[in-house]
Amino acid sequence: MIQKCSLIGGGVMAEAVLAGILKRGLLQANQITVGEPLPARRQELASRYAVAVTDDNAAAVQGAELVILAVKPQQASNALSQLDGAVDSQALVVSIVAGLELHTLARDLPSAAIVRVMPNTPARVGEGMSVWVATPETTSEQLALVGDLLSALGDQVQVHDEKLINVATALSGSGPAYVFLFIEALADAGVELGLNRALAERLAWQTLRGAAIYGMSSGEHPALLRNQVTSPGGTTAAALAALEAGGWRSALREAIQACYTRACQLGETEKP
Repeated sequence: MIQKCSLIGGGVMAEAVLAGILKRGLLQANQITVGEPLPARRQELASRYAVAVTDDNAAAVQGAELVILAVKPQQASNALSQLDGAVDSQALVVSIVAGLELHTLARDLPSAAIVRVMPNTPARVGEGMSVWVATPETTSEQLALVGDLLSALGDQVQVHDEKLINVATALSGSGPAYVFLFIEALADAGVELGLNRALAERLAWQTLRGAAIYGMSSGEHPALLRNQVTSPGGTTAAALAALEAGGWRSALREAIQACYTRACQLGETEKP
């Protein structure tokens, strides 16, 4: 049973994790300490969630059985140096830092039980997708805890090849940004054709939401679902032909490859 959890970092994803833990009742607010350097952000989190806050990361992790590392990639090295000698060797360390590999965490922290997670921002509303990998030393009890923790943020899946985390970064981790760009472009096109901005965005958002829910519930391949709404010589067929001619599919593949390459660079990994 976890008695104390420490969150190192108080940004968007850290708050999503914090909110999920509390909403699911996995821990109580008085069991959580957040290490965050910005005074205004510390005050905000303390006021909103009634958790303990500090600007001293080493103090934040004292006595913690669960340490969640949630800083930006560029801040990871500094954060790890601050935690040197402070994290309990029996603690479970969960990192949601993009590009930060297990071997780096194992080198800089005394814990044997380390989990690397790639979440995404829909976790803020309980609709996230988290892909994670653990060191072999992580116990079955700790693995179950990670599953419960990430299920509080949405869907979650454990993989056993760390290279797949960078692939997940490119697909689901950064994926919401691709979707938001698509929604933006869809609404812009509606405005160009005469819709007001609010209505265009409403149509775009609901179309995406409805298509996602329908597609997931159907269990059908996306291509089959697409064909169901594409009549020969019809309006949808004309639109899809224009997208293909414009390089829609290849551009998306190139974008995901670029994201994957950058994720590998951040972690100094090699492509599979």
